[in-house]
Amino acid sequence: MDLEELLRVMDRTAANLTKLESVWARAATFIPASPMRGSHPEYDDLRRSWADLLPGLPPIDGWTITDELPDIDAMGQSFIDYFEIGELPDAVHAAGEKPAQDLAEYRYRLNRARRRAARGRLQQLTAVIETALPRALNEVERDSQALLENDQTQQIREAVAEIERLIGDTTERKGRWSDLHRHMRFGQGHDWHDIAEQDWPSVRADVEAGALSDSDPLPVPETDLGHAASGHLTGAATIGLPWARLDDDGFERLLYDLLRDIPEHQNVQWLTQTRAPDRGRDLSLDRILRDGTGGVRTERVIVQAKHWLSKSVNLAAVNETVASVQLWQPPIVRGLIIATSGRFTTDAVDFAERHNANGAPPHIDLWPDNRLETLLAQRPHIAAAHSLR
Repeated sequence: MDLEELLRVMDRTAANLTKLESVWARAATFIPASPMRGSHPEYDDLRRSWADLLPGLPPIDGWTITDELPDIDAMGQSFIDYFEIGELPDAVHAAGEKPAQDLAEYRYRLNRARRRAARGRLQQLTAVIETALPRALNEVERDSQALLENDQTQQIREAVAEIERLIGDTTERKGRWSDLHRHMRFGQGHDWHDIAEQDWPSVRADVEAGALSDSDPLPVPETDLGHAASGHLTGAATIGLPWARLDDDGFERLLYDLLRDIPEHQNVQWLTQTRAPDRGRDLSLDRILRDGTGGVRTERVIVQAKHWLSKSVNLAAVNETVASVQLWQPPIVRGLIIATSGRFTTDAVDFAERHNANGAPPHIDLWPDNRLETLLAQRPHIAAAHSLR
């Protein structure tokens, strides 16, 4: 299904859910909490409205709300019955609370589904902004009051607008969203510096939280792990991974999670698509370098994913990737990681070694499949999350 089409369905579903929540807010005042008899015409109409609205909630992972609002006359009689037999009417109270519980459950599932649908596109839009901001501010003075309008500022405005559309009301907005929109509206040079230095970093944290939150558990067999571990185990542990399970996008997402899990890496970001023939997306990060005297510095590193299963990454591909690094400057790129699910040819490895020996930036790190498998063996939770275990 097209993303926009799915979002329209979700928007309409959210509107129907809001209507149901409004119906329940009024109906809840009629729910009895003690013995009574009779109903009320307004409540009867609310029950009918509830039933009319229920078809507007499509199933989410096979579940939706199906129960009608309770019959308050029958509930009142149940209170009387429990009172007469001297038992606590817990079941009656539970019936009165169930509509609110169902609404909360459906709201949670709807928000989770929307985050799941928007995750990939949010990462792409974040990459667009991360790339466009430094280019938009190139040679713009910090205190400039001149109106700043160029292709990059337009890209940023469009990306922010789409981000708003994607996350809707599923994410708590703790960042400087109002400041971001105000600075984009004024659009002077110093406003865009404020966006780059303050507004966007705080907003990006909200976007990442919305994109990455996912409480869906991975499927596991019904077994007691302690008992299983205490039994007689056969076979051996394997380090090889079934790379064919991943498509190009899945391989890039795996790299993103892996890079974020390495302590020396900060500010791991998606970049936009490169102009390389394989159309692979790059990632960037700041690598922390520490020396024995306590000194600390960071260097910018570009990472390119090459999910090549049928052939090795050759010299031409490595050379072209090195040349493409200039597309992501400024700031200067000190390191380049080329990660593949396959291998590198001998001439590609020789080229990287000669390049590094000459000392010219960027320093090239080649990560073949066995290097990735070692890194993921140290982080089995990442391999499992991407269905490689």
